[in-house]
Amino acid sequence: MSLQERIYSVLVVSSAEKFNNALPDVLPETRYQPVRLVSSVSSGRRAWSERSYDMLIINSPLPDDAGVRFAIDTASSSDTAVMLLLRSEVYDEVTERVSEHGIFTLSKPFTRSNLSLSLRWMEAMRERLRRLEKKAVSFEEKMEEIKLVNRAKWILIDELKMDEPQAHRYIEKQAMDRCIQKRDVAMEIIRTYS
Repeated sequence: MSLQERIYSVLVVSSAEKFNNALPDVLPETRYQPVRLVSSVSSGRRAWSERSYDMLIINSPLPDDAGVRFAIDTASSSDTAVMLLLRSEVYDEVTERVSEHGIFTLSKPFTRSNLSLSLRWMEAMRERLRRLEKKAVSFEEKMEEIKLVNRAKWILIDELKMDEPQAHRYIEKQAMDRCIQKRDVAMEIIRTYS
């Protein structure tokens, strides 16, 4: 699926009426949905606890907080692309603090084209995070398979008095002969002898 075909869910935390009114133009439904708008960090945290989003945009400052901690927490604990919209007076200081967490920042005032470009960067980041997440899951699955196969080998060594190379060959041969994964053979061995 190309970036053009992707739809991104967005949580926007903003209390600025002018910015909020411009959201439908900046975040068209053909590309971004659902778009949830909340007006404080506390309501943003509640919305975040209800579901995850592909993107989080925080228009700082907010009535209850600047949103910096929320941005850091979200970026550190999820695969969400995060952007902080900051007043120019605090831009350099906050950017220095959040950049190590992979958070995008944009200084106010900004143009619509600057915001659109930033959204494209966030999309690219979100896709990169998706790929990394898939690799991590694949790696975890592979590690789990290795553990299962090793456990099955030890059962074969203990129960059938095979040595380690024999047990390994037995599992591989069963998998090849039956056209199934080594994981499945290992699970059968574990079930049979446990």
